[in-house]
Amino acid sequence: MDFNTLKIKQRKLRSEFSEGLGLRVHRALSWLEKSEHCGDDLDSQFIFLWIAFNAAYAQDCNRSIMTEGKTFSAFITKIVELDDSNRLYELLWNEFSSSVRVLLGNQYIYQPFWDYHNGVSDTGDWRERFSKTKIAANCALAAKDTQAVIAIVLSRLYTLRNQLIHGGATWQSSANRDQIRDGVTFLGKLVPIIIDIMMENPNTLWGDAHYPLIED
Repeated sequence: MDFNTLKIKQRKLRSEFSEGLGLRVHRALSWLEKSEHCGDDLDSQFIFLWIAFNAAYAQDCNRSIMTEGKTFSAFITKIVELDDSNRLYELLWNEFSSSVRVLLGNQYIYQPFWDYHNGVSDTGDWRERFSKTKIAANCALAAKDTQAVIAIVLSRLYTLRNQLIHGGATWQSSANRDQIRDGVTFLGKLVPIIIDIMMENPNTLWGDAHYPLIED
């Protein structure tokens, strides 16, 4: 499923969309299209895919009450509930032996690892927590707890997103090629499914888009 396929579907269904949903889908598709034109530039592709995901889920809310992680976790819960054909679980099952497993086993996108090395207090034993998280992901997959597995994977990718956006990585660095590559692989399949599920459920309460379009 790519931009062109989804764009054709959007044109057919958009008359049924609320203003908020229409804007979310329009923006997400625009960034998905951009990600598909990055060629071999995986850093840019990852960033544009994350923006597409952000465009789909973000809401204007009080960040002191709800953190970004909680926001997209709640969004993924809703998406999984609407996924009647279990496309997200099938994605995890198909990708778990490759990109997902590698992402979960990569300490360099595990935030407590960096907290420990940055001297953040009360980080505890990050290695033990890291191991427990991998076990939890395996158990969640076996139990078909799709939301839990996606939330764990996205929490890792959010750390990678922060590294890139906040200047904590070098463009095309050899140090982070594995996580960038596997992040692009996963997001490149996850984001189109999310957009498609949103379009197929126009009557769901999606809320207003973040930074709504204001016309003078």
